[in-house]
Amino acid sequence: MADRPVIGSNRDLATYIDHTLLRPDATREDLIRLCDEARSYGFATVCVTARKVALCARLLEGCRTRPIAVVGFPSGTESTQAKVAEAQEAIGAGAAEIDMVLHVGRLQAKDYAYVEADIRAVVAVAGPRPVKVILETGALNHSGKVIGCALAKAAGAAFVKTSTGFGPGGATVEDVALMRQVVGDDFGVKASGGVRTAADARRMLEAGANRLGTSASVAIVTGE
Repeated sequence: MADRPVIGSNRDLATYIDHTLLRPDATREDLIRLCDEARSYGFATVCVTARKVALCARLLEGCRTRPIAVVGFPSGTESTQAKVAEAQEAIGAGAAEIDMVLHVGRLQAKDYAYVEADIRAVVAVAGPRPVKVILETGALNHSGKVIGCALAKAAGAAFVKTSTGFGPGGATVEDVALMRQVVGDDFGVKASGGVRTAADARRMLEAGANRLGTSASVAIVTGE
């Protein structure tokens, strides 16, 4: 296994965090606050829907925090063509990374060729920007998690990610460790869903994550 990150204070966690706001009712003021917090605390990214990336890109101009977007969120059941179009829209608006939702139903049906092709199409249009593949681990059994990770890696993605936060469960230490074991040391693992405290964040990093998705980012780094 790769060396685990050495974290000093809670503020040091900020560089691992995708500061996330995916509520459908999020307002312009909410997005402004999100980006102000990202600037202030030095979060790695802000993660929003494709149609909200343009505003975040403008607000973060000149800042090391990058705007990123979700695709096929939260169900993952959209057609490949729709996911590709959404990824193109997000990239055109300034997204530096894409977090796409895998088609869980197709994976469970063992339609592995479809799942890999779906991921590969988004990777192709996003390149060279990294693509994270959201597995929705709470909906998968052990073999589904293993195969989902393997397909994401084979399709050229850069990360596997535990969950949307809108599904039947969030990140667990066990799932993160399994994902890291499957993808190896040269690949990203993002723990997302239910990461709410600094202790949660540290456990996920120790288990093998190298990115964290959370809407509780400020509470994590301040200990509030």
